[in-house]
Amino acid sequence: MKKLHFVFFGVVGLLLSCQSKDQTEEVQFEETIEMPDDGVRMIPISTLSGDFEVFTKRVGDNPTKKVLLLHGGPGMTHEQYGNFDQYFPEEDIEFIWYDQLGSAHSDQPEDSTLWTIDRFVDEVEQVRTALGLNKDNFYLLGQSWGGMLGMEYAFKHQDNLKGLIICNMMSSLDEYEKYAKEVLGPQMPPKVFAELMEIEKNMDFENPRYMELLGEHHYPQHVLRMPSNEWPEEINRMMSQVNPDVYVYMQGYSEFGITPGASLKGWDVKDQLKNITVPTLVVGATHDTMDPEHMEWMSTEVANGRFLLCPNGSHLSQYDDPEHFFPGVIQFIKDVDSGSFGK
Repeated sequence: MKKLHFVFFGVVGLLLSCQSKDQTEEVQFEETIEMPDDGVRMIPISTLSGDFEVFTKRVGDNPTKKVLLLHGGPGMTHEQYGNFDQYFPEEDIEFIWYDQLGSAHSDQPEDSTLWTIDRFVDEVEQVRTALGLNKDNFYLLGQSWGGMLGMEYAFKHQDNLKGLIICNMMSSLDEYEKYAKEVLGPQMPPKVFAELMEIEKNMDFENPRYMELLGEHHYPQHVLRMPSNEWPEEINRMMSQVNPDVYVYMQGYSEFGITPGASLKGWDVKDQLKNITVPTLVVGATHDTMDPEHMEWMSTEVANGRFLLCPNGSHLSQYDDPEHFFPGVIQFIKDVDSGSFGK
């Protein structure tokens, strides 16, 4: 079978085998029926290509603190936030796991016209409405691609938000590529980085050396700072369910930027950040695939921003630096809820 690389905006790079349509449907069905019914709700989504359903699961119940989680990818799953149930419930914060259209527990139509930022923003708005989220209770948290989607949602619908949390995502993909190639890449042994750049230049992403080199010299340093055989089960499960049709169409294959021809190439909203007036937390990590200085700058560009640095973390800092990630995120939610944020 043909093999593809998936890098989750520089988050998770693994070598995955593409499944046939029948295999994918079988996995989706088995995963769905094994999930507990408590809190699960399939939300109807209307699009120009027809009507579909997306998976949500509510954990907790709080009238003023409800956090909708936007996973990365595109085409990953809510398992990215699998450990949130170890932290949010004890603080009485309700949260909603959610698989975007095209992701494992939601419908997976084979229609590339659906994979646009505007269409995903409209989907989030339909999910918000269906769940009864509003400016008095609605916090939106997105990581990586989910952070991009969160920004885009705020540009259009921030009147519905109580708070926005952007995790591990820069506001310019060109600057992300520049950081990856000029800062992170040179931290590798010179021969290793040169070989990786040659593979990228030749678009030879099926070359097994690509993943071999990244697995040794990049992922344990900047993706998830633990040995790959110790990665959490929910992250491995998420990676086994990636939808390549969505991921490759929008992001491409590269670990050091967006592959030419992918639909997200050139995305840049730096000049629009000033239009976000809702209380906003920007989360970065010292060892992130994204530039923490850029993300700190983002927190000063929005009208009511705060920056949280996870000093021991990388791109999935909820797993490799939970000691800083969760207290910082929880405090932001509490400050906004109490009206003390920014005072």
